[in-house]
Amino acid sequence: MAMNAESLTGRLLVAAPALRGSTFDRAVVLMLSHDGDGALGVMVNKPTEVYVDDVLPGWATVVSEPGVVFQGGPVSLDSALGLVAVRGADEPLGIRRVRGEVGVVDLDTPAEIIEPAITAMRIFAGYAGWAPDQLEGEIDEGSWYVVDAEPGDAFRVDAEGLWSAVLRRQSGPLALLATFPADPSLN
Repeated sequence: MAMNAESLTGRLLVAAPALRGSTFDRAVVLMLSHDGDGALGVMVNKPTEVYVDDVLPGWATVVSEPGVVFQGGPVSLDSALGLVAVRGADEPLGIRRVRGEVGVVDLDTPAEIIEPAITAMRIFAGYAGWAPDQLEGEIDEGSWYVVDAEPGDAFRVDAEGLWSAVLRRQSGPLALLATFPADPSLN
């Protein structure tokens, strides 16, 4: 991360139309860390068809609807990461706050300890990661739009609609992108 660069932790990266056809096609990435060592986030709008109960049965009753694992990104697809909305101002046992009410949960912590401390939860397979300065380069070349996250973004039931919804609430030209067709060749 360049000197004096602002950390993107807790903000959203919204994929530009230029990323169409890639893993990040219409992705919305919630940044979980961003510092001199690089950046890490999860795509919060890519549900899979795998139920949490099939891979982490202890968490099935705790996760938010639709109760499936989300594809967090292309790195470490065999690992699971839990994202939660924390109730109150505390930092409960087994949870590390990222920003505001959003936190990452240690999935080795018993679910019954976590459940009363949260209002929402998602499980992600894999994550999106960038080497130092890599993400800044991608932003500079126009691959990502950096926008503020709203508290419920990561836990929307209609996660597939998040890309358009986030763009629509921006001002100026970004709001117009919300209507960008999924396949411009059909336009």
